[in-house]
Amino acid sequence: MWFRIMKRGTSKLFLSYFLSSISISIIAPLFYSLTSFFSRLVKLLEAIMDGSRILIFCQTKKGCDSLTRSMRVDGYPALAIHGDKDQSERDWVLNEFRTGKSPIMIATDVAARGIDVKDIKYVINYDFPGTLEDYVHRIGRTGRAGAAGTAYSFFTPTDFKLARKLIKILSEAGQEVPAQLHQFANMAKNTEKGKQHT
Repeated sequence: MWFRIMKRGTSKLFLSYFLSSISISIIAPLFYSLTSFFSRLVKLLEAIMDGSRILIFCQTKKGCDSLTRSMRVDGYPALAIHGDKDQSERDWVLNEFRTGKSPIMIATDVAARGIDVKDIKYVINYDFPGTLEDYVHRIGRTGRAGAAGTAYSFFTPTDFKLARKLIKILSEAGQEVPAQLHQFANMAKNTEKGKQHT
């Protein structure tokens, strides 16, 4: 399903319906490093893994492959899907995920719009997307057909510039806005002001 977030009227109603069955959490480490992000992901997976399907998004193909390797080394049943995989491998990964043989799939945005898998209980934005339209498409992989779902998003200082727009989208959809997201919006605003004065 395609739509533009910035449209008025119907998109507010659509977002309200679309996001109504999704619980949203924002995760930000006290300090940013790849090691801290991975350890936060592992702790999150330890808390939520119950045999349900989990879709994890990365920004890049290389990031997907790297995260998949790290997770498999740690014993997680994860597979990656992205545009550099040949069609037969993508089909195999998707089938393994659909059937639950591999309950964790790590993907680029190719999976945000291009797959239809029921019963994805959790979506994790390991890398926050570059646009809020991509964010909505990503988290829309969970909470489908009336089922409940949860979306977790890792947020770094480079993502703070999107915080205000994300607050607006969540508010318009009737979602609770995490207090930390307001802090990020203020930090981005202060950074913008600082750049204007130099």
